[in-house]
Amino acid sequence: MNTDPVATHPDLQFITLDVNGERYDVVTEPRRTLVDVLRHELRLTGTHVGCEHGICGACTVLVDERPVRACLMFAAQAEGARIRTVESLAEGGGGGVDELNDLQRAFSEHHALQCGFCTPGFLMLAEGFLAERPEASKEEIREVVASNLCRCTGYQTIVEAIDACATARRGACVTPCIPNSPADKEH
Repeated sequence: MNTDPVATHPDLQFITLDVNGERYDVVTEPRRTLVDVLRHELRLTGTHVGCEHGICGACTVLVDERPVRACLMFAAQAEGARIRTVESLAEGGGGGVDELNDLQRAFSEHHALQCGFCTPGFLMLAEGFLAERPEASKEEIREVVASNLCRCTGYQTIVEAIDACATARRGACVTPCIPNSPADKEH
């Protein structure tokens, strides 16, 4: 008797996802979105579901280090890519306790969150943007964060938090911070 769920249920498929540096084997329907698989199959509930139309940005994750709306992507489309969720930002502090990374601390210090629902999406958007544009100006940051919706903060504190983190990251570099450059290994 065949007990393989993919063979016995032809409407299912087997996919392998690389999420936050870990490999996950998932059996799911081809129509399942990445956000649904992250939350319901992998129990990574930091990624939030908002509008489910790609408008609000609450579900933003990084796919190969680029911000993506996880509600608009099928999980199967992410196979073979590196996926990072908001859970990847916390740094291991030992003893099973994670510490906030510099971007998360900047959000806290600048009061860039209120209800917190949109915060994971903003964090992942900012993480991806700053990796690509470490020298971004406040105006560029303001333009990027306008793509996500927040009903509580008015965006100014979010812009200030991202700018403060970018400034601190640049200050930590002896040479300009260019991800994956030979000089980057010296930082």
